Amino acid sequence: MGTLSLGVLVGLGVLLWIFPGVGAALHPQETVLLRSLGLKARPSPRSPAPVPPWLWKMFQKRSEAPKESRNPCWVEEFQVPGNVIRIFPDQGHLIHREEPQSWICLQKRLYFNFSALEEREELTLAQLEIQFSHNQYQGSSLVHPFQLSLYRAPQMTLHGMSTHTYSRQLLVEQSFAHLHKSFAFNVTEVAKEWQTPSKNLGLFLEISLPASPKSSLCSKLDSMLSTSLLVVSLTPGQCKSPRRKRNAYYVPVSASNICKPRRLYISFTEVGWENWIIAPQGYLANYCLGECPFPLTEELNSTNHAILQTIPCCVPVRLSPISVLYYDNNDNVVLRHYEDMVVDECGCR
Repeated sequence: MGTLSLGVLVGLGVLLWIFPGVGAALHPQETVLLRSLGLKARPSPRSPAPVPPWLWKMFQKRSEAPKESRNPCWVEEFQVPGNVIRIFPDQGHLIHREEPQSWICLQKRLYFNFSALEEREELTLAQLEIQFSHNQYQGSSLVHPFQLSLYRAPQMTLHGMSTHTYSRQLLVEQSFAHLHKSFAFNVTEVAKEWQTPSKNLGLFLEISLPASPKSSLCSKLDSMLSTSLLVVSLTPGQCKSPRRKRNAYYVPVSASNICKPRRLYISFTEVGWENWIIAPQGYLANYCLGECPFPLTEELNSTNHAILQTIPCCVPVRLSPISVLYYDNNDNVVLRHYEDMVVDECGCR
């Protein structure tokens, strides 16, 4: 998060603080702020999916962690670099064969729309999530386990043509006995190719009962299946190398006119973003305000360059990140971490 975006954010917040209810009129400022958040326009979710419980836990863990321990560009839960976590819903379709084979329960093309990813965004993890809702289905016995096969989707599946097994590349094979189980498969290398739209052919999922003559065991399997893709990525320019911690010098509290952080709460409701930002409802951004008397002293966190200036300015010298959980324009659930969003300390430069 650069100086420009922080300045716009603070400016927007100050206007809302002084003139409540003007959020609808702040189109230019809102546009720049949205861009700083990695968005081209204000999202308008139509059929948003519920937030997975584990993603809520990740958000809460980051929000409650001490500021000095937060790393907005590392996802500890998956041990990969990244500051954006997205949940892509499956937009694929079932494949109906002209000559169905009794041992094949289900064939489905899985497709995930990657248009939300920025051009230079670095994908670090893609994990396919497959779940079966239990419903009233009792599952097969251990004698006749299901067989799950995941393939790289062939070109012909994209056009709705018949699928030929010899043209598919097997990625994963898994046996399981009960449908209340969930699976997670790492498909990072395949998903990296999907950032080029012409190469995004998705995946091909097949579930069968090769050892069982009972086709009834496949009944209603398609209605119990739920698939999604978890993607972790790194946004270029928003993850900088760790800054060396400066020695902090604090001015006396009684000097109210001296450069220091001032309290400022940014309300997403006031901005009119409550329909797409899930959490938080707002956050304490703060801003820098106060005099920088000349000559400067070390108590004002001054730099050699500032001492040489005739008119030093009161600016942020230490900032901390925040996490935002929201829906994008494709109804994807997104957890994004932003650097330099909260002013913790000010100084004269």
